[in-house]
Amino acid sequence: MIFPLEDLVKFKGSIYEITVAASRRAYQLAMVKDPLIEENDDKVVSLAARQLFTNEVQYRIEQKTEQ
Repeated sequence: MIFPLEDLVKFKGSIYEITVAASRRAYQLAMVKDPLIEENDDKVVSLAARQLFTNEVQYRIEQKTEQ
């Protein structure tokens, strides 16, 4: 995965978390064939990473509960 270097340096969270979030977002974009991919001539992962770093899309970690 390639993240914008400037954004990655400024990022204060977990690299693992943002990597997982970007891969899941990229999967969502690919599955719905989002027109932003064609409009921006971006790779899906690059678009997903940019959306996360610019807070256009946010993620959260849900804790599993024992049943």
